Amino acid sequence: MLRRLRETGPVVLVPAAWTFAVLAHVGTLTTRTVLIAHVVMTALLVAFLVLSWAEMTEGVLRVWRTVIVVGVPVTLAGVAGLLIRPGGAPLLAIALVGWMVVPALALARTAPMLPSEASARIATVGGGLSLLGAILYGAGWFLSSPTVTLVALGLVGVGQTAGIADAVYRY
Repeated sequence: MLRRLRETGPVVLVPAAWTFAVLAHVGTLTTRTVLIAHVVMTALLVAFLVLSWAEMTEGVLRVWRTVIVVGVPVTLAGVAGLLIRPGGAPLLAIALVGWMVVPALALARTAPMLPSEASARIATVGGGLSLLGAILYGAGWFLSSPTVTLVALGLVGVGQTAGIADAVYRY
Protein backbone atom coordinates (compact mmCIF):
# COMPACT_ATOMS: atom_id res chain seq x y z
CA MET A 1 0.00 0.00 0.00
CA LEU A 2 2.83 2.40 0.85
CA ARG A 3 4.36 1.86 -2.57
CA ARG A 4 1.02 2.59 -4.25
CA LEU A 5 0.72 5.84 -2.28
CA ARG A 6 4.20 6.88 -3.41
CA GLU A 7 3.30 6.09 -7.01
CA THR A 8 -0.05 7.87 -7.10
CA GLY A 9 0.05 10.38 -4.22
CA PRO A 10 1.71 13.17 -6.21
CA VAL A 11 -1.26 13.39 -8.58
CA VAL A 12 -3.30 14.55 -5.58
CA LEU A 13 -0.59 16.46 -3.71
CA VAL A 14 0.58 18.67 -6.59
CA PRO A 15 -2.82 20.23 -7.35
CA ALA A 16 -3.56 20.37 -3.62
CA ALA A 17 -0.39 22.39 -3.02
CA TRP A 18 -1.26 24.91 -5.75
CA THR A 19 -4.85 25.11 -4.51
CA PHE A 20 -3.44 25.94 -1.07
CA ALA A 21 -1.25 28.62 -2.66
CA VAL A 22 -4.28 30.20 -4.32
CA LEU A 23 -6.31 30.04 -1.10
CA ALA A 24 -3.44 31.60 0.85
CA HIS A 25 -3.17 34.43 -1.67
CA VAL A 26 -6.86 35.27 -1.46
CA GLY A 27 -6.71 35.26 2.34
CA THR A 28 -8.83 32.17 2.94
CA LEU A 29 -6.12 30.40 4.94
CA THR A 30 -4.50 31.57 8.14
CA THR A 31 -0.73 31.85 8.45
CA ARG A 32 -0.83 28.96 10.92
CA THR A 33 -2.64 26.74 8.40
CA VAL A 34 -0.10 27.55 5.69
CA LEU A 35 2.74 26.89 8.15
CA ILE A 36 1.29 23.49 9.06
CA ALA A 37 0.92 22.67 5.36
CA HIS A 38 4.59 23.56 4.77
CA VAL A 39 5.71 21.38 7.67
CA VAL A 40 3.58 18.48 6.43
CA MET A 41 4.88 18.95 2.88
CA THR A 42 8.48 18.92 4.14
CA ALA A 43 7.82 15.72 6.07
CA LEU A 44 6.20 14.09 3.03
CA LEU A 45 9.11 15.10 0.79
CA VAL A 46 11.66 13.67 3.22
CA ALA A 47 9.65 10.46 3.65
CA PHE A 48 9.31 10.10 -0.11
CA LEU A 49 13.06 10.56 -0.53
CA VAL A 50 13.92 8.01 2.15
CA LEU A 51 11.49 5.43 0.80
CA SER A 52 12.21 5.98 -2.90
CA TRP A 53 15.89 6.97 -3.08
CA ALA A 54 17.16 3.63 -4.39
CA GLU A 55 14.44 3.45 -7.05
CA MET A 56 15.18 6.92 -8.43
CA THR A 57 18.71 6.50 -9.74
CA GLU A 58 18.35 6.87 -13.50
CA GLY A 59 16.65 8.86 -16.21
CA VAL A 60 13.39 10.62 -15.50
CA LEU A 61 13.23 9.38 -11.91
CA ARG A 62 16.72 10.73 -11.21
CA VAL A 63 15.64 14.17 -12.42
CA TRP A 64 12.59 14.09 -10.15
CA ARG A 65 14.69 12.88 -7.22
CA THR A 66 16.79 16.00 -7.72
CA VAL A 67 13.63 18.11 -7.70
CA ILE A 68 12.64 16.61 -4.36
CA VAL A 69 16.14 17.07 -2.91
CA VAL A 70 16.06 20.74 -3.94
CA GLY A 71 12.45 21.00 -2.83
CA VAL A 72 13.19 20.18 0.80
CA PRO A 73 15.26 23.33 1.52
CA VAL A 74 12.97 25.35 -0.75
CA THR A 75 9.99 24.28 1.36
CA LEU A 76 11.94 24.88 4.57
CA ALA A 77 12.54 28.43 3.33
CA GLY A 78 8.76 28.76 3.31
CA VAL A 79 8.57 27.41 6.86
CA ALA A 80 11.17 29.96 7.99
CA GLY A 81 9.41 32.74 6.09
CA LEU A 82 6.17 31.96 7.87
CA LEU A 83 7.87 31.90 11.27
CA ILE A 84 9.81 35.14 10.82
CA ARG A 85 7.42 38.02 11.37
CA PRO A 86 7.94 40.61 10.05
CA GLY A 87 10.57 40.06 7.40
CA GLY A 88 9.79 36.58 6.14
CA ALA A 89 8.59 37.66 2.69
CA PRO A 90 11.89 36.98 0.87
CA LEU A 91 11.93 33.41 2.18
CA LEU A 92 8.31 32.91 1.16
CA ALA A 93 9.20 34.17 -2.32
CA ILE A 94 12.06 31.66 -2.52
CA ALA A 95 9.66 28.85 -1.60
CA LEU A 96 6.92 29.88 -3.99
CA VAL A 97 9.08 30.74 -6.99
CA GLY A 98 11.30 27.73 -6.30
CA TRP A 99 8.32 25.42 -6.57
CA MET A 100 7.24 27.17 -9.76
CA VAL A 101 10.60 27.03 -11.52
CA VAL A 102 12.30 23.80 -10.37
CA PRO A 103 9.50 21.45 -11.50
CA ALA A 104 9.12 23.48 -14.71
CA LEU A 105 12.78 22.88 -15.52
CA ALA A 106 12.40 19.20 -14.66
CA LEU A 107 9.42 18.85 -16.98
CA ALA A 108 11.42 20.45 -19.79
CA ARG A 109 14.45 18.25 -19.03
CA THR A 110 12.49 15.01 -18.92
CA ALA A 111 10.28 15.65 -21.97
CA PRO A 112 12.80 14.17 -24.44
CA MET A 113 13.21 11.11 -22.19
CA LEU A 114 9.54 10.18 -22.17
CA PRO A 115 8.26 7.12 -24.02
CA SER A 116 5.71 8.81 -26.25
CA GLU A 117 5.35 11.99 -28.22
CA ALA A 118 2.12 12.75 -26.36
CA SER A 119 3.82 12.50 -22.97
CA ALA A 120 6.73 14.62 -24.18
CA ARG A 121 4.28 17.25 -25.39
CA ILE A 122 2.43 17.24 -22.06
CA ALA A 123 5.70 17.68 -20.17
CA THR A 124 6.87 20.46 -22.48
CA VAL A 125 3.59 22.35 -22.31
CA GLY A 126 3.31 21.75 -18.56
CA GLY A 127 6.81 23.08 -17.98
CA GLY A 128 6.09 26.05 -20.23
CA LEU A 129 2.89 26.87 -18.35
CA SER A 130 4.74 26.67 -15.06
CA LEU A 131 7.52 29.00 -16.27
CA LEU A 132 4.97 31.37 -17.76
CA GLY A 133 3.17 31.31 -14.43
CA ALA A 134 6.41 32.21 -12.62
CA ILE A 135 6.97 35.16 -14.95
CA LEU A 136 3.37 36.32 -14.62
CA TYR A 137 3.58 35.95 -10.86
CA GLY A 138 6.51 38.37 -10.87
CA ALA A 139 4.53 40.73 -13.08
CA GLY A 140 1.53 40.45 -10.77
CA TRP A 141 3.71 41.36 -7.81
CA PHE A 142 5.31 44.26 -9.67
CA LEU A 143 1.92 45.55 -10.86
CA SER A 144 0.22 44.83 -7.52
CA SER A 145 -2.40 42.89 -9.47
CA PRO A 146 -4.16 40.11 -7.55
CA THR A 147 -5.81 38.99 -10.79
CA VAL A 148 -2.50 38.48 -12.59
CA THR A 149 -1.11 36.74 -9.50
CA LEU A 150 -4.03 34.30 -9.36
CA VAL A 151 -3.85 33.59 -13.10
CA ALA A 152 -0.15 32.90 -12.65
CA LEU A 153 -0.78 30.43 -9.83
CA GLY A 154 -3.46 28.76 -11.93
CA LEU A 155 -1.08 28.33 -14.87
CA VAL A 156 1.55 26.77 -12.63
CA GLY A 157 -0.99 24.45 -11.05
CA VAL A 158 -2.41 23.32 -14.39
CA GLY A 159 1.02 22.83 -15.95
CA GLN A 160 2.47 20.82 -13.10
CA THR A 161 -0.71 18.81 -12.57
CA ALA A 162 -0.76 17.84 -16.25
CA GLY A 163 2.82 16.62 -16.01
CA ILE A 164 2.29 14.54 -12.89
CA ALA A 165 -1.08 13.19 -14.03
CA ASP A 166 0.51 11.95 -17.25
CA ALA A 167 3.37 10.36 -15.29
CA VAL A 168 1.00 8.56 -12.90
CA TYR A 169 -1.20 7.43 -15.79
CA ARG A 170 1.83 6.07 -17.68
CA TYR A 171 3.26 4.33 -14.63
